[in-house]
Amino acid sequence: MDYNYIVKIGTRGSRLALVQTDLVIDAIHKHDPQLQCETIVINTLGDKILDKPLIEFGGKGVFISEFEEALMSREIDLAVHSAKDMPMELCEGLEIACVLKREDPRDVLITMKPVKIQELESAIIGTSSLRRQLQIEQLYGNIKCTLLRGNVNTRLKKLADGIYDGIILAAAGIKRLGLDNEPEYNYRYFDFDEMIPAGGQGIVAVEARVDSELGQMLQNISDQVSGMELEIERKVLHLFEAGCHEPIGVFSEVKQGEIKLRIMKEVNGKILKQTGKVDIENRLELVERLVKNVLEEI
Repeated sequence: MDYNYIVKIGTRGSRLALVQTDLVIDAIHKHDPQLQCETIVINTLGDKILDKPLIEFGGKGVFISEFEEALMSREIDLAVHSAKDMPMELCEGLEIACVLKREDPRDVLITMKPVKIQELESAIIGTSSLRRQLQIEQLYGNIKCTLLRGNVNTRLKKLADGIYDGIILAAAGIKRLGLDNEPEYNYRYFDFDEMIPAGGQGIVAVEARVDSELGQMLQNISDQVSGMELEIERKVLHLFEAGCHEPIGVFSEVKQGEIKLRIMKEVNGKILKQTGKVDIENRLELVERLVKNVLEEI
């Protein structure tokens, strides 16, 4: 490795994105302490437009395209993403080269103390995710979901300002920011039978060029279990031919040589769910079987 070379790592500018990038840099330095890294902040279209749902101006790709252009032009060497924000099709010549160990993949409903959503006659819940909206509406009969965009701190401020009675966020982001034990909030973590997460939720993914000289190093620091879970979840999305706007939940959990897979898909306002468990060796067969079962219900 050329230690005069500085690895340029692209990231969004939010506090959470920078924390996730620091986690990647820490993993790199644990593997090779001499390797120099530089953080390059890139402002994406998704960060600029905060008053519209993603579905109206490009879906998940609005958080990715600027990074892919920078990777292909060699302005950066690596790009750090929340895996759940990555579209199914990456730019030709690029790949997910590394993933970090998965953080808590659950969704969490946050309210200001002493508010209890179930005790309100009606409640406004902030979320930008139709997947979350559909599932929480099954759990509560007294809520209305409205658009919530912005970084984690912006969303929490809107909650504190009384714009919403509650907001739904990814537990992983809350925990990575150290905001999971604040005295002014109530936290309601949804178990996987109540709310199936988005594919890749809780996983930090590193995108790189397929011919990157950093490839072997990235493989060495990649978490194998989280990588397998992401592979399975993205396979489900691929088989569903899922676009950026479809409300699909998928969560795989690898434990003791087995994998448990949960799938949720909305069809004409109805939520369809499938769950199964097999040995790791048969994981792709399980993926195909559960997806087939859902499609046959349509």
